[in-house]
Amino acid sequence: MVGGSMSSTRQYLALLLVAMTITACAKKVPPATATTPQPAPPSATGTPPAPPRPAQRVEDGLPVPVQPVGEDAIGSRSLDDLNRDSPLRPVFFPLDAFELDAAARSVAGANAEVLKRYPSWMITLEGHCDERGTAEYNLALGERRAIAVRTYLVSLGVSPDRIRTVSYGKEFPFDPGHTDEAWSKNRRAHFVITAK
Repeated sequence: MVGGSMSSTRQYLALLLVAMTITACAKKVPPATATTPQPAPPSATGTPPAPPRPAQRVEDGLPVPVQPVGEDAIGSRSLDDLNRDSPLRPVFFPLDAFELDAAARSVAGANAEVLKRYPSWMITLEGHCDERGTAEYNLALGERRAIAVRTYLVSLGVSPDRIRTVSYGKEFPFDPGHTDEAWSKNRRAHFVITAK
């Protein structure tokens, strides 16, 4: 009997060892805590979430979509389109003058703000004159006009490295007429965007 009880004791100890090993290896589960039920994720409900609604404003009682902030109607245009319908307006001058008056400073100031908004743009300032006077005189006057506008833009914080000047004198009139009205349109510093 001694042999039989020894065998049972060994079996008992072997079972006890296995049970202790299984218990030690078992994953402990944290006790349940009281929480607020969370909604099921969209994939669990079977219906996808609704797409975000575009921002809208109301005009004359009708919703009008608002462009997202990331889009830029001016900055995304080609150079040809920018120069065809330029956001940079010409600066006009009185007869035989190259100093900027109040109106010219106002236009140049607005153009400086546009140039600061688009710091990668490079421009050429073209100096132009009306048809009166010699070719040499008008080339020199056109150059003074372009340089005067460039100097003013630089004083407003536009980098001088972004501005090139050229004079065309009376060679490329904006208005080919031979009247005071036509001549006043031709005495200008014209802005051309050359790179963006």
